[in-house]
Amino acid sequence: MGNCFGTHPVDHNSQCTTKPSSPEETEKFKESLQNGLAHKNGNGNGGKENGISSTSAREEKSSRELQETASSSMPASGKILSTTLKIFTLSELKAATRNFRPDTVLGEGGFGRVFKGWVDDKTYAPSKVGVGMAVAVKKSNPDSSQGLQEWQAEVKFLGKFSHPNLVKLLGYCWEDNQFLLVYEYMQKGSLENHLFRSGAEPLTWETRLKIAIGAAQGLAHLHNSEKSVIYRDFKASNILLDGYYNAKLSDFGLAKLGPINGNSHVTTRVMGTYGYAAPEYVATGHLYVKSDVYGFGVVLLEMLTGLRALDTNRPSGEHNLVEWAKHSLTEKRKLKKIMDPRLEEKYPLKAALQAGELILMCLESDPKNRPSMEEVLETLEKISAINEKPNKESKASTSQRKGKRQEEQQGHWNNHRSPRHAAAGTGTRNNQRSSTARSYR
Repeated sequence: MGNCFGTHPVDHNSQCTTKPSSPEETEKFKESLQNGLAHKNGNGNGGKENGISSTSAREEKSSRELQETASSSMPASGKILSTTLKIFTLSELKAATRNFRPDTVLGEGGFGRVFKGWVDDKTYAPSKVGVGMAVAVKKSNPDSSQGLQEWQAEVKFLGKFSHPNLVKLLGYCWEDNQFLLVYEYMQKGSLENHLFRSGAEPLTWETRLKIAIGAAQGLAHLHNSEKSVIYRDFKASNILLDGYYNAKLSDFGLAKLGPINGNSHVTTRVMGTYGYAAPEYVATGHLYVKSDVYGFGVVLLEMLTGLRALDTNRPSGEHNLVEWAKHSLTEKRKLKKIMDPRLEEKYPLKAALQAGELILMCLESDPKNRPSMEEVLETLEKISAINEKPNKESKASTSQRKGKRQEEQQGHWNNHRSPRHAAAGTGTRNNQRSSTARSYR
C-alpha cells in the first residue's frame, strides 16, 4: 500500500497514517458486503454458495442495490467482476499458505505481508504445494493503520473490472479483525526487485521497454474509463511481472475516482510515496489525472538509470534522482554517463535520448503540460521500434564476417573470369570494398 507523507522521508515500506476504521464502520461495511458484492464464489462456473445465505429477497435486493451503486461509481468500460469474487475463509487461506509459514512470504508493505499459496484452479479450494494454481495472499498487519479503508478500495476498484495490465483479484476474506486479499500469482515479482535487488538478473533494454509499455497500457486504461480512475501510487514496487515479463499494476489501496462535472482535479489528503508523487499534489492536495503521469516519468527514469527515486546512501546532491538526472537526459554524452551500467551499452542511443525527452515531458511541473498516458504509450511504442545500434564488438565481428564473405565472393568471381580480366576485376572489387567501408563510418 502507499505511504503517507509526513515531516520526514520514509522508506518504501513505511506505514501510512490513514485513520483506522472504528468497529462500527467495520461492522457496517462487513454487513454491506455480506448482503451485496460477495454472495457468490469465483470458480468460473457461475459460483456456488459458500455458507453465506443469499436466498432471501432482502439480500437479493441489497445485492442489486450495492451493484447499482458500484456501477454508478466505477468506469463502465471495464468488465464487471464483482459477482465472480470468492469469499475465502481464514481457515482456507491458512491451508493454502501452510498457516502463513514464513518461507511462503513474497514481500511486505505498509498493509501487511504477502504470502504464496496454492488453490484449485477451478474451485479455488486450498490445495497442496505445487498442485493447482499459485496465488498471492495479502494479509493485513494487526498493527497497520491502513486496514479496512485500503482493503475496501482494493475490492472496490480492482474487483470491478478487468484488463491484461491490471493484476487480477480473485477474492477476499475478513475474520477476527483481519483483512485478506487473494490475487493471481506473478512469477517474476516486482519491477523494483529486478531493478534494485542485489544479484538480480539485469533486464535488457527490450524487456524494460516491454514493461514500460505494459504499465502505460494499464494506466491509460484507468484514465480513459468513462469515470477516470487516478491510481495515485505508481511506483516500481507496484508493477508486477508475470513469467513473460508482462507488466500488471497492483495495489489499488490509494486509487481515487477522477474529477467530474468539468473539474480539473479532486482535492484529497496527500498520500503516496516519497519521490513519486507529483509536486502539485504534495503542495496543495490537488490530485489530477496527470499526477499519475509524473509518477510514470519517475519510474521510467529509474528504468533508464537503475537507480532509486530517493536514496540517501548516494553522494550529496544525488539523493533525489529527478533533481540530479533531469539535466542529463537530452545530451548524448551526459545521458550515457547516467544510463544503467548493467545494460552494458546494449541499447540504441537514439531510443534512450527519446526516452529521456519523454521523461522530461512527464516531469513537467504544470500538469497541463504533461502528456496524457495515451500519448506516453504512443511515444513508447515508437521508441520500441528503434532498432539497436551495434556496439564496438558487434561492429568488429560484423566487419570480419563481411570481409570473409567478400573474400569468398572475390575468389568465386575470379574463378569464373579469364586471366586477362582478373587484375581489372580485382581493382573494381577493391573500390567497392572501400565504398562499403565508408558507408559504415
